[in-house]
Amino acid sequence: MDTQHLKAFITVAKLNSFTAAANQLHLTQPAISKRIASLEEQLSCKLFDRVARDISLTQAGVELLPRAQQILQSVIDTELAISNLSGKIAGTLRLATSHHIGLHHLPQILKRFTQHYPDVHLELDFIDSEKAYAAVMRSDTELAIITLSSNTADNIHTVELWQDPLSFVVAKDHPLAQQPTLSLQQLAQYPAILPDTSTQTTRLVRQMFEQQGLTLSISMATNYLETIKMMVSIGLGWSTLPDTMIETEQVSELKVLTIHNSNLRRTLGCIHHKDRTLSNPARAFLSALTET
Repeated sequence: MDTQHLKAFITVAKLNSFTAAANQLHLTQPAISKRIASLEEQLSCKLFDRVARDISLTQAGVELLPRAQQILQSVIDTELAISNLSGKIAGTLRLATSHHIGLHHLPQILKRFTQHYPDVHLELDFIDSEKAYAAVMRSDTELAIITLSSNTADNIHTVELWQDPLSFVVAKDHPLAQQPTLSLQQLAQYPAILPDTSTQTTRLVRQMFEQQGLTLSISMATNYLETIKMMVSIGLGWSTLPDTMIETEQVSELKVLTIHNSNLRRTLGCIHHKDRTLSNPARAFLSALTET
């Protein structure tokens, strides 16, 4: 079974489009169609139903998809294992990380790594930690440097790297800014601006409130910390931001609140799939991370 045919099939199934698959694989649409047709001929069955411009997997396609992914991953792992025998640290290394980690924790590490290993081509995706985690699960990326979750699958290996303290902040003219010390009960009386409820950060904040029997009122949610900072600075609500982000502010419009009995922090780290063979560049980057 031709792996290029399987790759075309998986890409079409994932994107639900022959055109999008052709663009992603840098092929023409007729070339994609030909590969799918060859695979269907080999298996003596249709893999896609085509109705007008819409396509969907047939039952045979549904059955083939996970097996095709396993076959392709097995080939990739085999190629990596053989390539790793040479000991050469070269080739493409795909990493995923959040904007915050990329800006505040990785610059010097990336600089040193590229200086030490000039034959490694880095592909760095800046995405939310939750999306980076999913990308590792799908084997779309080798390593992800993310906010570690308390709910991690057994087949994900985690390496803790940094503790990331968080502070409660408001605008300097916000009513809460006038209080020297506050309780969570006082904070609960005002709306919060936080990342999506699926994120580890918001889960930690919600847990703090629930432990005191308080309800957290979230007026707006966005995963972009710079956007949160802006909305807080104009008085739309309070939030929590990493201390590293606040410390870099030369002239800040934010007021850091002192909250009684609160110690909010998250753990940042690197993850990879236990069942996937890591390339030599990935192993070298892991070493660079843990040496800091």
